[in-house]
Amino acid sequence: MDVAAVDHLACRADQVIEPHTIEEALSRDDADKWRTAADSEYNSLLENQTWDLVELPHDREAIPCKWVFKVKYREDGSIECYKARLVAKGYAQKHGIDYDETFSPVVRFSSIRVLLSFALQHNMHIHQMDVVTAFLHGKLEEEIYITQPSGYSVKGKESLVCRLKK
Repeated sequence: MDVAAVDHLACRADQVIEPHTIEEALSRDDADKWRTAADSEYNSLLENQTWDLVELPHDREAIPCKWVFKVKYREDGSIECYKARLVAKGYAQKHGIDYDETFSPVVRFSSIRVLLSFALQHNMHIHQMDVVTAFLHGKLEEEIYITQPSGYSVKGKESLVCRLKK
C-alpha cells in the first residue's frame, strides 16, 4: 500500500460520524457542538423572519422538515466547524397544489470553468465564500407551510405550523 493510500485511510478514521436526527445529535459526546450549530441555524431563521407561526388551514398540509448535520474539514483533515441546516422535505409537495414549478439556484460546472479560465487569462484573484442563508433570498408566490423544527417547537404552541413568508 502506498503512502497516499495510508494517509487517506488515516484521515477517514478520524472523521466524525454525522448524526441523522437532532435526537441523535444531542445524545452524543459532541452534543454541545451540534446544539451550537442547530441554535445558530435556528436563530438565523428567526432573525431573518423566515416564517410566522399559524394554525394550519384545513385544506392544506404542512411539509415536514428535518435537520441535516455536516462536519466541515480543513485541508489538513482537522475539523473546521459543525454545521446544521433545516431543510423542508420538498418531495412531500404535490405539483399544482403546493407548487407550479421548481427552481434551484445552482450554477452549472461549465459556467464555473469559464469564469475560472477568464480570471486566469486576465491575472485576476479568485475568492470563494460561503453564504450562510443564501436560500432565504428566494421569492415565494405560494403559501407554504412547514412543521416546526424538531427540538425547537415553541412551548404552548406545538400545534401551530410555520407559514413561510413571501
